[in-house]
Amino acid sequence: MDQWLVLLSVALAAGALSGLVGTGASLLLLPVLVPMFGAVEAIPIMAVAGFLANLSRALAWWRSIAWNAVLAYALPGMPAAALGAYTLIHLPAGWPEAMLGLFIMALVPIRRMAIARFSTAGIGHLALTGAVVGFLTGIFLSTGPLSVPAFLAFGLVRGAFIATEAAASLLVQAAKIVSFREFGAITVTTMMRGVVIGGALMAGTFLVRPLAASLGDHHFRTMMDVVTLVSGAWLLALGLGHLH
Repeated sequence: MDQWLVLLSVALAAGALSGLVGTGASLLLLPVLVPMFGAVEAIPIMAVAGFLANLSRALAWWRSIAWNAVLAYALPGMPAAALGAYTLIHLPAGWPEAMLGLFIMALVPIRRMAIARFSTAGIGHLALTGAVVGFLTGIFLSTGPLSVPAFLAFGLVRGAFIATEAAASLLVQAAKIVSFREFGAITVTTMMRGVVIGGALMAGTFLVRPLAASLGDHHFRTMMDVVTLVSGAWLLALGLGHLH
């Protein structure tokens, strides 16, 4: 019971963070979920919870969604996410946690390089990003920071960015959830856990909506980098422990 109180409290905070910057919920939640359930079960749980979190962000900024960007990103991203999910459930024990930790820590320099390299992006760039990030999402889940530079370079800011990224991720996560279900990685219990955690994420998102428009770019980058590095280091240590 105490673990669930901590988990729901973290979920509420994670929902608030993702409501402010458009991503980051899984970065906070996975270090709590993985020790409780293991990476192979935690990632499907977070997929369900993340689906609800993205739904709340999309609904909160519904009128700001750029649907051309959503479709460009999601159409290649959905089959790529299914392939990533298949890859995840066939990894040896311990490898998902260790790889997840390393990947999350690598998000900081990768995101910064992407921002420096791509000042503008078109439909083709979003499609390529959707395919690559979709596959990685199937394996690692916490890939939101990788898609941030592409949507920002497309010209989306504030509410439009938050809503469009959420709607695109919503479709990709739906494909991943269906894939996990087909591969037997999602049970009724997994779904219920994801729904409960997702409810807390949704609550956090709507609580901070009035503050989202006032968050500066510098604060956004700093918050994401700190959360990313701490989360990745924790998961890497957990995975290395399982490998021994």
